[in-house]
Amino acid sequence: MEAGRSIDIEKLYQTYYMDVYSYVMTLIKDASLSEELTQEVFYRAMRSEFHGKSSELTWLCAIAKNLCTDEFRKRKKEVVLDEQTADAADHPNRTNVEHTVISKMENLQIHIALHQLEEPYREVFSLRVFGELSFKDIGMVFGKTENWARVTYHRGKLKLQEKLDDVEN
Repeated sequence: MEAGRSIDIEKLYQTYYMDVYSYVMTLIKDASLSEELTQEVFYRAMRSEFHGKSSELTWLCAIAKNLCTDEFRKRKKEVVLDEQTADAADHPNRTNVEHTVISKMENLQIHIALHQLEEPYREVFSLRVFGELSFKDIGMVFGKTENWARVTYHRGKLKLQEKLDDVEN
């Protein structure tokens, strides 16, 4: 499809629905919500203009990624609000300063455990979480495959979780 031409949304939907749904499902891990977000991707695609700077699938996946990011932010706010409400009921005298100190201590423990990870797990984890790089990009940084980056990230995540579990015990 050329830039500036109108989008045949029906054809786009038939061609890329499963690819977009699969992508969203890997991010969200909830079939019902993934289906809903995939529908929203095509709705937004219909309302916006395809400039042809990337492939149609890449464009659709970019829309999907933005929707998923919005969903994660929304859920995080809901979880934080629920935790604060529950904590306020359990500890009415606890101040926000105490919350901040506890949060900083937890963050410090995570960073200490991350610092203790051996390479390449530490760098791959950092690039993925803090650098927000795709697995494909991480693979390119290391001169490896996208699959190598995925496996290394997940192994690093497991090792980090083990270190954090050791700290708690």
